[in-house]
Amino acid sequence: MDKSDLIILGGGPAGYTAAERASAGGLSVTLFEGRSLGGVCLNEGCIPTKSMLYSAKLLDGARHGTPYGVRAEGASLDHAAVMKRKNKVVKTLVAGVAAKMKSHGVTVVPRNGTVVGKTPSGFAVTDGEREYEASRLLICTGSEPIIPPIPGVAEGIESGFVLTSREALELTDIPKKLVIVGGGVIGLEMACYFHTAGSHVTVVEMLDKIAGPAEAEISKVLLGNLQKKGIEFKIGRKVTGVTPGKSVTAGDGAIDADKVLLTIGRKPRTAGAGLEALDVFIERGSVVTDRHLRTNVPDVYAAGDVNGRIMLAHTAYREAEAAVSHMLGRADSMRYDAVPSVIYTSPEAACVGETEESAAARGLPFKTVKLSMRYAGRYVAENEGGDGICKLVVDERDGRLLGVHMIGGYASEIIFSAGMMIESRLPADALKKLVFPHPTVGEIIRESLFEI
Repeated sequence: MDKSDLIILGGGPAGYTAAERASAGGLSVTLFEGRSLGGVCLNEGCIPTKSMLYSAKLLDGARHGTPYGVRAEGASLDHAAVMKRKNKVVKTLVAGVAAKMKSHGVTVVPRNGTVVGKTPSGFAVTDGEREYEASRLLICTGSEPIIPPIPGVAEGIESGFVLTSREALELTDIPKKLVIVGGGVIGLEMACYFHTAGSHVTVVEMLDKIAGPAEAEISKVLLGNLQKKGIEFKIGRKVTGVTPGKSVTAGDGAIDADKVLLTIGRKPRTAGAGLEALDVFIERGSVVTDRHLRTNVPDVYAAGDVNGRIMLAHTAYREAEAAVSHMLGRADSMRYDAVPSVIYTSPEAACVGETEESAAARGLPFKTVKLSMRYAGRYVAENEGGDGICKLVVDERDGRLLGVHMIGGYASEIIFSAGMMIESRLPADALKKLVFPHPTVGEIIRESLFEI
């Protein structure tokens, strides 16, 4: 039996980050990954979609450059070339993760691991061929798409008419009519790419707004921008059936489709990991963890999507670090108060911290400040007729920032600074003394602070 200090199930953002940090801390590590290192984010999510969206962004710039004095008649998108570059980017980054694991002496087992049970000195895991043992176990098995029990969906998946994001990222042809079920982050990003690539895109969302938990006003501005591009939305409509090869039934009518993309969310992946052998506590499908990422079983931790807290790669990175810190006896814990979230549409939307709704639900005394992004000179210079906004949620008691929400160019890059401001717990008067570079779109935060 091969022995190590730590066994990690899953080689996604949480798994490979934990392996690197634990090895650097002096632990011997065995990492199980049955597919590709990098997990969903690197192979089927964050990275491939951003590669594709960048191509779409370039084409949009070429097509709509006239107000900026740029004419590029006949500009088009070569989907095959986009996919080829996407695959190259993914391959490069996966190779980088593999090189990191090798340089840190991590033993990578290219198969899924299943927990067998406890041993006198720890935990036993098998890959189906041999057994491994470690004194600690970290569960990083990630998540998988939710497949709703809608009539016709199962048959549609079998025929290739209904897709998840995994299959959508491998399409060789652009569907003429694409119906996307779910107006959350994944659905909206996919809508942007396929619309630019030539699909007539219809997004069906059961809720009365798009972008899931995004701040309501940000959601409204984003919806308007995407509708102006030509993306069609059916808001407040529930999909009740799929006719494979033909259509989707939503609300009071059918929507013709060449392909249907399911993006209604993801759920933790625990099946097949053998967690029942240890009686690991699972609630509503998620492995329950504390602020040190410990489960109910001593020396068993869980990080990333599998614990269902905030299913984002950057959350997984930080959770992995907090878990390993606890294993190594270092003072550390996971905080979820300032985890940024980004929608990489065009325009981008980003948020961190409390919304008006969440602050009210918590009974926090707050006030809000809203400012047009046009108060930032660079935004005006680069956005003809842009309607972006920045919204601050501020604690009335001490002037601390509780939340920042924005929509507009570079929002994904700016939101980190807002997160730092929230984490710092500094009052607005102190934040006003920070020097922002000029001209930057990020100055909108400074301008908003002076409106408090």
